Amino acid sequence: MTICRVCAGPLQEFADFGRHPLSDAFRRPEDDSEEFFFRLAVGSCASCTMVQLVEEVPRELMFHEGYPYYSSGSAFMRAHFEAAARGFLDRAGPDGFIVELGCNDGAMLHVVAEAGGRHLGIEPSGAVAAVAASRGVRVVGEFFDEDLAAGIRACDGPADVIFAANTLCHIPYVNSVLKGVSTLLAPDGIFVFEDPYFADILAKSSFDQIYDEHFYFFTAGSVANLAARHGLELVAAERLPVHGGEVRYTLMRAGAGLPSASVTDLLAAEAVYGVTEEATLKQFQSTVERIRTDLTGLLSLLRDKGKTVAGYGATAKSATVTNFCGIGPDLVSYVCDTTPAKQGRLTPGVHLPVRPHSAFAESYPDYALLFAWNHATEIMAKEQEFTRSGGRWITYVPEVTITP
Repeated sequence: MTICRVCAGPLQEFADFGRHPLSDAFRRPEDDSEEFFFRLAVGSCASCTMVQLVEEVPRELMFHEGYPYYSSGSAFMRAHFEAAARGFLDRAGPDGFIVELGCNDGAMLHVVAEAGGRHLGIEPSGAVAAVAASRGVRVVGEFFDEDLAAGIRACDGPADVIFAANTLCHIPYVNSVLKGVSTLLAPDGIFVFEDPYFADILAKSSFDQIYDEHFYFFTAGSVANLAARHGLELVAAERLPVHGGEVRYTLMRAGAGLPSASVTDLLAAEAVYGVTEEATLKQFQSTVERIRTDLTGLLSLLRDKGKTVAGYGATAKSATVTNFCGIGPDLVSYVCDTTPAKQGRLTPGVHLPVRPHSAFAESYPDYALLFAWNHATEIMAKEQEFTRSGGRWITYVPEVTITP
């Protein structure tokens, strides 16, 4: 039996998406080397309720020198992180110490740096860490754990704020991270992290949030259980309208702060929804299979009618959709993306060509399959000329739809 990575309880598998490649392993067309594949399956712990992948991908394969994701790529997300930075500066005070786990290109910490705040970013992916450093961010290029935390505390003192955005869910050895947080955190400090919310994944049937980098899928209940194992307590849980639905969790040392109504309210809502109950999880799998049937059926119909379809956004989560649904170049001719490191390459597994955004604008397709659906409002506002020219968007969350 597979066991939970948090508490060693029994893990009950509820969804299997088959063999999948690394979601960010964009290949050069001439590369004929063997691709890495793993079984993408997810389960729920019967003891601590933590939802997690069944199979772990070695972290060095995912987070490395060429890691292609940049947090500052979206104007909406830049504003989101700048607001977070201002809040942390207010909380920490003029002499406070702010640490970010997985600081990426410094989207949040560069604001702290420009304000003169004491800070440190932890970022093992070399290319994005270099961008953060160029923006004035002090960066350590290592994976965070208890030993690193002890070294940081010895040099810089305790942290008043520790922050992680779309990072904690990536780390299978989360107990080691929480031990590090407990080591580094000031007595009245806060550990704040935001990640995709499993209840939103269920409600929206956004199965593409499940891929190699997302090892854990948090709920308020599972986070409270995880925190308690490390002498910490969940004191706030704020719903966020980013990346398809996230929660910003705030942890403190047990007894250092009073849990807000946001925690009790979210726990109560999860109980009513039955977020990790067997019937709920079975319904999710059934819905996902229906979306696959509907999406492949639509794309096949458009192909047979001679219509052109391009993908929009070579996102990590698009690897789940394309490989689970078997969407190859016969159904989608290419994917446009603004990330230079992805352009001229092939998407993982199904090998869709990735072209720059200019290719999309130069000759609009009849339909655009929106892989970056979590940025739909921003993208559709930007691409009004596409719709004016008769182009139509295909989305698949929460169901397959053609708009407008």
